[in-house]
Amino acid sequence: MGGAIVGGLIKSSFVSPSKIFVFDTRESILNNFEKTGVNIAGHSLDAARNSDVIILAVKPVYVEKVIHEIRPALNTNKILISIAAGVSLSDLGEMCGKDISIFRVMPNTAVAVQQSLTCITGNEAGKTDAGYVVQLFDQMGKTIEIPENLMSAATVLSSCGIAFALRFIRAAVQGGVEIGFGAAEANLITAQTVKGAAELILMSGNHPESEIDRVTTPGGITIAGLNEMEHNGFSSSLVKGIEAAYKKIENK
Repeated sequence: MGGAIVGGLIKSSFVSPSKIFVFDTRESILNNFEKTGVNIAGHSLDAARNSDVIILAVKPVYVEKVIHEIRPALNTNKILISIAAGVSLSDLGEMCGKDISIFRVMPNTAVAVQQSLTCITGNEAGKTDAGYVVQLFDQMGKTIEIPENLMSAATVLSSCGIAFALRFIRAAVQGGVEIGFGAAEANLITAQTVKGAAELILMSGNHPESEIDRVTTPGGITIAGLNEMEHNGFSSSLVKGIEAAYKKIENK
């Protein structure tokens, strides 16, 4: 996810690659970053010292270790952004200091192509910086500010949701091959159709069912397909999958 954010920022031109400092423990990752023109830091502390905005893109289990490493660089002039699921603002404040401007952010991997839906919440010290953090992630898609108690749900619906949507696309592609298309053609048709469906909802603000009604004629082929999917648990399995993912993250 960290790499996706860096890629999205570079494409957006919101910040010059020369002003981005990156550190990773894996040399192969750093070698790939170096080709983009960003600065490769020798240590996490070096990256933090050279940055006004620090994005902590590590797994939750490593958060405390990394914050301990960069703690000497943290002060009230810095903004700390964590994308680690399940690590609360309170926990981050205990590690960093409650006077530090801290945000929890949950993007999805579409951030790399500037099409993420990013959920944002911040601590009391970060109120004056909230506008900037929203502006930063607006360069890479759409943002929504939410209360912290919805961050787990946001992780499931947005971050995991990418995988859920891709699984639908994969299944539809398989269906397209079954009815006669080549795999590449079926992939293009399905992906563009899903993109178009999403744009209809985003641009109109309509409920999905109202758009479904537009293409569902009495006795037609669309309703036949929809009913067969529902008889086989399409909507129910999706809802159950979202609930299962949410229970998993809440029970960590």
